[in-house]
Amino acid sequence: MRNFWVKLLTVCFFVSNSFAQKPAKPSSAEIYHSIKKLNFLGTALYVAAHPDDENTRLISYLSNYQKARTAYLSLTRGDGGQNLIGPELRELLGVLRTQELLAARRVDGGEQWFSRANDFGYSKQPDETLSIWDKEEVLGDVVWAIRNLKPDIVINRFDHRTPGTTHGHHTASAMLSLEAFDLVNDPKAYPEQLELTELWQPKRVFFNTSWWFYGSRENFEKADKSNLVKLDVGVYYPELGLSNNEMASVASSQHLCQGFGRLTTRGSQDEYVELVKGDMPSSVNLFDGIDTSWSRIEGGKPIGEILYKIEENFNFQNPSKHVPELVRAYQLLQKINDAHWRMLKSEALKNIILACSGLYLEASAETASTTPKNSAKINFEVLNRSDLPIRLKEIQLLGSNGKLSPNMDLGNNKKENLSLDLMVEPTQKISGPYWLQKPWDLGMYTVEQQELMGKAETPKAFQARFTLSLDGVEIAFDKPVVHRFSKPDKGELYEPFVVLPEVTTQIAEKVLIFASKDTKEVTVKVKAGRDAISGEIQLSHPQGWVVNPKSVAFSIEKVGQEQSVIFQVTPPDGDNEGKIVPIAKVNGKEYDKELIEIVYDHIPKQSVLLKSEAKVVRMNINKTGERIAYIMGAGDKVPESLEQIGYQLYLVYPDNIQPGTLEKYDAVVGGIRAYIVVESLNLKQAFLLEYVENGGNLVVQYNTANRWRKQFENIAPYNLSISRDRVTDENARVEIIDKEHSLVNFPNTITAADFENWVQERGLYFPNQWSPEFTPILSMNDPGEPPKQGSLLVAPYGKGHYIYTSLSFFRELPAGVSGAYKLFANMLSIGKSEMKSENNIKG
Repeated sequence: MRNFWVKLLTVCFFVSNSFAQKPAKPSSAEIYHSIKKLNFLGTALYVAAHPDDENTRLISYLSNYQKARTAYLSLTRGDGGQNLIGPELRELLGVLRTQELLAARRVDGGEQWFSRANDFGYSKQPDETLSIWDKEEVLGDVVWAIRNLKPDIVINRFDHRTPGTTHGHHTASAMLSLEAFDLVNDPKAYPEQLELTELWQPKRVFFNTSWWFYGSRENFEKADKSNLVKLDVGVYYPELGLSNNEMASVASSQHLCQGFGRLTTRGSQDEYVELVKGDMPSSVNLFDGIDTSWSRIEGGKPIGEILYKIEENFNFQNPSKHVPELVRAYQLLQKINDAHWRMLKSEALKNIILACSGLYLEASAETASTTPKNSAKINFEVLNRSDLPIRLKEIQLLGSNGKLSPNMDLGNNKKENLSLDLMVEPTQKISGPYWLQKPWDLGMYTVEQQELMGKAETPKAFQARFTLSLDGVEIAFDKPVVHRFSKPDKGELYEPFVVLPEVTTQIAEKVLIFASKDTKEVTVKVKAGRDAISGEIQLSHPQGWVVNPKSVAFSIEKVGQEQSVIFQVTPPDGDNEGKIVPIAKVNGKEYDKELIEIVYDHIPKQSVLLKSEAKVVRMNINKTGERIAYIMGAGDKVPESLEQIGYQLYLVYPDNIQPGTLEKYDAVVGGIRAYIVVESLNLKQAFLLEYVENGGNLVVQYNTANRWRKQFENIAPYNLSISRDRVTDENARVEIIDKEHSLVNFPNTITAADFENWVQERGLYFPNQWSPEFTPILSMNDPGEPPKQGSLLVAPYGKGHYIYTSLSFFRELPAGVSGAYKLFANMLSIGKSEMKSENNIKG
């Protein structure tokens, strides 16, 4: 097993310039594999809607077996989904899922592209999707991707002919792909793009079908397959010691925030593609009839003669023997007129030259970050691990004026260490995801610079260009500046080197609920981006709110250190909401950004800068009870939200639940997907129901359909069947079915107005069947659909109450939706209407 991971990680290192920023250290087998890919001049584009939609088996097959340049165009970054591993949601989840896609591509050998479409959540019809996205802009992004990538074949993950049978984003991705296929060679379509790219026409479009799209395996067996191509994607790569489906499994497992970690698989496995447009290939080679040799480009034949010979006679014991011929091929490549292939193959060839010669080039900053008008020391390591005559001519820091001209010979295995001080210009752009730099809306991100559109991430702020003379030929190699360091418990680590503001601010609670007229303390954290920084901070606030003091001075000695300042915030008398924004002033300049760092082991550290702000809400709300036990599921911010209105929250771990341990709590709440992700919860179900039977109140939030573990079939005291039903329109009309029920009357009166201003959706994975002991409270539906009554169900059990809710409280409470707070307080208070409301909170 250890050898498997060593092999796989080595492949990952060479597939990309960095795996979580670590440098490539390929073996002879990986170098040989890359030479075979170098000698294939063909491109495939795979198109779908979200992270995890891609078929990693097919991407890996095209990249590693077919040897084609293979890209995945995901129209969105998955911003609208859920997160199984942490608290990131919405735009931060999009950043995380972007990096998980890049991690997957580092394994399967593909490239990653995006459009500007924002994943606004589940959509049932492509028409709805394209009305929220700006269809013309997203279509233009698909056209842009095809014109730049120049794919010979396009493969859609979804069927354009079946709207309404799957996610509207899915169908829309296929529809846009086919429409773009007909536009990419039309000079009248998006003519402004042609200043930076050129027309192109793919040869074929396929639909990556399977039995699932036919309804059953039996239907698929009977179907006419004359228009289908069957591929065995379970092939084995002897030089890598891995099968294609092993690589694909590990690639798919990079989507950890979606719970896609899985076992690797081996052996023959069929994959089908259906021709949608273009001519049918006469074999299982999807590139059949397309010249994918070096003869494809004018002047390419002599390059191919050199490189094919190297592939045929590759020296596994001493790859450096091939460097002179590789350099000669590189010289010839610079003379061809085809800029597209010249650029692509030059970069690939340079990586192979580096690998064959054993050259190690690294640029590492001594600190993880810097700021404009500041400096940072950059250390360079240069090592020639061959007998080749190599001379280091120059090192230039792209993006700055920093340059070294050592002009030194590099002896075999003699390490050279150099350094310089990088002076950062005052105009240097701050690091961060480019699509989050300007305000965005529900359906689209705002990106004004055409060259950035489609890119997976923002280009690195600084690159080190090493100019070397190999056999008398000068070649420039670019490496991103990184931060290399170590930790005693983790060893050597790499992080991106980023440019940050001089100071950032943060209010920990993104929503502050004022359920009374009482003043609250609001703590603002000020973080230094450089040493010795001082200034003052103010709290911008809505009209009618009172903030004291007007400003607070701060002074911080060391970069990375924080100082907390406290403001007293008093709300107005009546219902009111707005935003408070901490503004730091340093030497006359204002800073209003918060630094969010996303840190997981499977992706590079991400530094995201967003507007530092918090929503403040003044609402009148009543509650009973104080002590609430919360069983965390996939991760949400419901506990923190409930603390905002005065509840005392206690995180309870299922392993610690014993008979009687829950009796001290006024209610027990299960987090989202708790029965899916907390394996030990099944062992404690009897204790939870015993708690209810003895008079307790158990609230279970949504769990996903068709993913029940067998032992969780009876999570409720009575029969309850979870479906995939959902109401995606956050403005859908809500009808209160049982207007007399305490859930909508105590301690707060719930009306239709409490369902205004909800975000993203009403709810998801509604039960569609339940025992008569359950009472449905609400009815709602998306346009054109029948009413659904499973969003909120309550049943008495013994002396207590069991509530199952699929309403998206995990989105609404952190967004400060007043009605959601009132309804949740009612759920926690059920059965207590006869009690004295000594703990009521009234405005």
